[in-house]
Amino acid sequence: IITAGGPTTFCAGGSVTLSAPTSASYLWSNSATTQNITVNTSGTYTVQVTNAAGCQSSASAPVTVTVNALPPTPTITAGGPITFCAGGSVTLSAPTSTTYLWSNNANTQNITVSSTGTYTVQVGDANGCLSNSSAPVVVTVNPLPSTPTITAGGPTTFCAGGSVTLTSSSGTSYIWSSGQTSQSIN
Repeated sequence: IITAGGPTTFCAGGSVTLSAPTSASYLWSNSATTQNITVNTSGTYTVQVTNAAGCQSSASAPVTVTVNALPPTPTITAGGPITFCAGGSVTLSAPTSTTYLWSNNANTQNITVSSTGTYTVQVGDANGCLSNSSAPVVVTVNPLPSTPTITAGGPTTFCAGGSVTLTSSSGTSYIWSSGQTSQSIN
């Protein structure tokens, strides 16, 4: 009688040890000659044992090993730019499957990301097999610039016909409440 050291149905990448009872020698259906064999492919396995007198048994009852294929490696789809400013976010989506395992431990098909990081996902099928991890998606969240300061080039209270120059602290671009886009406005 063959004894299985674990489940005989498992996902690709796994294995099970099949054991024959103690005897003088062994002959498995896959030509192995040890008492125990480690199986990682689907198939039906039997063993014959030989005692010290040189008599060989008939073949054991067969043990069927089923190795389920892994689901295809998923591809993450980003619902928008993956580089954005603080306060923004992007939705990352896995293809439709039975279960999901993201690198941030989320278990939904879609995740909304608002922080810098590298994200991968594995998908599971009805057999409980998890795919290999997807290619990583790197999300970059850029910090907002410091709150600008405005310097007035003169009094900010004056008579009609006068003016004052307002200058923003340094930046790479500007947008004033008036719609102007230069560092200084009158």
